[in-house]
Amino acid sequence: MLTKVIEQAKIDHFTKWFERADKIVIVSHVSPDGDAIGSSLGLYHFLDSQEKTVNVIVPNAFPDFLRWMPGSKDILLYDRYKDFADKLIAEADVICCLDFNALKRIDDMADAVAASPARKVMIDHHLYPEEFCKITMSYPKISSTSELIFRLICRMGYFSDISKEGAECIYTGMMTDTGGFTYNSNNREIYFIISELLSKGIDKDDIYRKVYNTYSESRLRLMGYVLSNMVVYSDYNAALISLTKEEQSKFDYIKGDSEGFVNIPLTIKNVCFSCFLREDTEKPMIKISLRSVGTFPCNQLAAEFFNGGGHLNASGGEFFGTIEEAKAVFEQALEKYKPLLTAKS
Repeated sequence: MLTKVIEQAKIDHFTKWFERADKIVIVSHVSPDGDAIGSSLGLYHFLDSQEKTVNVIVPNAFPDFLRWMPGSKDILLYDRYKDFADKLIAEADVICCLDFNALKRIDDMADAVAASPARKVMIDHHLYPEEFCKITMSYPKISSTSELIFRLICRMGYFSDISKEGAECIYTGMMTDTGGFTYNSNNREIYFIISELLSKGIDKDDIYRKVYNTYSESRLRLMGYVLSNMVVYSDYNAALISLTKEEQSKFDYIKGDSEGFVNIPLTIKNVCFSCFLREDTEKPMIKISLRSVGTFPCNQLAAEFFNGGGHLNASGGEFFGTIEEAKAVFEQALEKYKPLLTAKS
């Protein structure tokens, strides 16, 4: 049995919207990851089974290793089909905002979503949600938005209507947002949900292979290059890897090729904190990925130094400047957080 994380009043409120709505739009954040796509498609398959007109719209392209997911071909990319997407957003009865807590996280879509007369619901698990939705289902202690989608559908009484395709998407989101269930995943209820998803006929081993074992040769060579330039800060139990735009071009970089790189330094003995700096190929900024093990709050550091946030062990941010400048800020952060980084050394 699952605990009732989502308040009953919110379940009832959303159910009324769901019953009355004909046109529903699902939106998620810029540079969508596995949880953004998994939760969006998991909800998409459920709503489609209820004979709703459903569209999933994301700000820009998502990684190739997620394109096998059922329904991914129907996802609309806002940066390519803005006019059509704006029309769908404006005409929607309900807009479901998944896996983000602030309008800035949907980039150029923000104005269209804010201006739409549609009723809006947020389903998310990040800290400090902004108030732009009538219903806010925000639970930072939950491992992924995909898990919340499963809980929502079940609480509405529709578990039997979750299809194998929908279950595959939900599982993928849960798996990727916990690093293959290696962090933020000690809640026993996660594994009850996995058991229920398995009852729908999913092959979790095959899903793992599709997500993590279908990369290109150039991606593997890129990984070796990045690791060869890794900096280990032994006095801080931390490590740093980085990737410039020029370096990406040398390895035929495509979106998603560096997925998971930030986790690798954590396999070094005594390293409890890892940072990955990647120069964005579309905007003049550095994307920051942070991972930690144990109790080190990388989300706190992300918020303080990189205008970001996230979860205790998995966070991100951004920096406007050069890689070297971002590295200098990271080193300042290490010095400030040294007592926490070395507490158990």
